[in-house]
Amino acid sequence: MGTKILKTIRPAVFFDRDGVLNEDDGYTFDPNKVRWVEGAQQAVKGVNDAGYFAFVVTNQSGIARGFYEERHVRNLHEWMSRELAIVGAHIDAFEFCPHHPDGLVERYRVRCNCRKPQPGMIRALLERYPVAIDASFMIGDKQSDLAAAQAAGIAAYMFDGSNLHAFIAPLLIDRSADLPQQPRPDRGGSGTED
Repeated sequence: MGTKILKTIRPAVFFDRDGVLNEDDGYTFDPNKVRWVEGAQQAVKGVNDAGYFAFVVTNQSGIARGFYEERHVRNLHEWMSRELAIVGAHIDAFEFCPHHPDGLVERYRVRCNCRKPQPGMIRALLERYPVAIDASFMIGDKQSDLAAAQAAGIAAYMFDGSNLHAFIAPLLIDRSADLPQQPRPDRGGSGTED
């Protein structure tokens, strides 16, 4: 079992990336072309402020297809982290799957357990972080996102493409009411782990 980064058990929100945090313009890897979904940055801040972990789990088959490399995805996630920090928000961890069974790049042409609808990315985060599974949920824009969450034992919601902050706010309130009241640790800083 992996090392837990923090000891205080907290709920988590697992965000799909393309189509939830940023507009899905197809094989997104260039920060100069990223368009945030309306309310996305405020949604992440709301998740942070409510004491939840904020995670991103994203299929990136463009790597397997040879459109871009893993370093491009990491660079985009670093850029997103910097942009979120401007509004006082952060993502606790980014997970991405570079695989696709029909990929052109041989080392990524595999059937894996991390590509959604498989739950591997979510399970990896559950092993590394002390997550309150029953109070956690996934926000996705595809059925494969919801299936991955279900396979990992967490709730899931299909994002309707509206304002993400308005979409998620009532879910945080509903989930927070189920949690025992306890002091929240000072999380300081806006660093991320990827």
